[in-house]
Formats: sequence, C-alpha cells, structure tokens
Amino acid sequence: MELLALFSTAFLVGLSGALMPGPLLTVTIEESTRRGAGAGPLLVLGHGLLELLLVGLLLFGLGGFLARPLVGRLVAALGGLVLLWMGWQMLRGATTGAVQLQLAGEETAALSPARPVWQAVVTGSVISLANPYWLLWWASIGAAFLAQAARLGAGGVTSFFSGHILADLGWYSLIAIGVAAGRRFISQRLYQYLIMGCGIFLLILGALFILAGYRGPLNV
Repeated sequence: MELLALFSTAFLVGLSGALMPGPLLTVTIEESTRRGAGAGPLLVLGHGLLELLLVGLLLFGLGGFLARPLVGRLVAALGGLVLLWMGWQMLRGATTGAVQLQLAGEETAALSPARPVWQAVVTGSVISLANPYWLLWWASIGAAFLAQAARLGAGGVTSFFSGHILADLGWYSLIAIGVAAGRRFISQRLYQYLIMGCGIFLLILGALFILAGYRGPLNV
C-alpha cells in the first residue's frame, strides 16, 4: 500500500507540474508540427533520462546527506513551501483566467520536415536543464519525495520515479496527439478545472510536507 500511495502521489504531483505551461510544452507543440504524435514520447524520453541521472546523483552522491533526520526535515519543509506556492499560483491563475492552454501552430503540421530522432531526445534533455524551475523543483519537492522514497528501498524509488515520469509522458503525449490531429482536443474550461484541482491537491500536500518537517519523516 505504501508503494501504491507513493506512486499515486508522485503521479499527481508530476501531473500538476506538467500541466503548467513552460518550455517543454512549447517545444512539444513545435516539434509535433514536424514529427506528429511521436514528438511527445521522444521529448519526454530525453527529459526522463536527465531526471534519471539526477535521481542517481541524489541517491548515490547525496543519499547519506539526505538521510540525516535534520536534513530530511529541512528538505521536507522547503518542498512544502514550494508546493504551497505552486498550488496558490495554479489556483489564482485558473480562477483569474491567467493560465491559458495555447496550441498554436497545428495548422502547419504537414509543412515542416521532421528532424532526426536523436535530436528530439536531446532537445527534451536540454530544454529541461535550461529551465530554472525544473532545478528548483528537484532541489525542493523532488529531493523531499526522493528522501521518503529511499526509506522504502529500491521499490520506493522505482514507484516514485515511474509515477512521476508517467505523468509527464501521458500529458505531453496527449498534447502532441492534439497538435498532430490539427484540432483543439481539450477545452479551455476543462483545462482550468484541471489546474484548479491540481492546485488544491498541491496546497494539501504542501501542508503535509511542512507538518512532516516538524514531526519527522513523511509517510505517503
């Protein structure tokens, strides 16, 4: 049950981050006009390989440091604060209409030549590494989750990472399919409801992380 809860929570948190417009979304839309629906999985592959490398560095290079009780509590508290900030921003953006899902450019889907497969994979890694919010996420929320997952051994780390990366794969594949099909497959209202739901979830989870910072390890 612990592994399933960890997988589910990692998936929802990952989906919350993926839903917000950012560099990877922009590149997914642009690449989909060249390659079609396959652009989403290829970009997420590059994104996921970079994240897998980072997870390895955190586990084997900083694992002992993160395992210290005081460090674990500080990381949990920091991750909770970032989650609260993200949740509030998502709720505010959805309720005010500031968050918009733009799928421009799909009408050119058949006009642009596709680039080599490896280039799409590398682009997924590079665009993620160049995003400061991605680094902030892993330095706070990701590190807090990983510290909890590591306590459950290899199964915990696998559950966390698979839940996280499947959220990215599902969302960006859906975006690529929609652009390749040349139509809007999700309404703006539905998108805002998704953002609101994820924002509420992040607020609750952020409060739990901060509480764990005072009480000890967080069980998810």
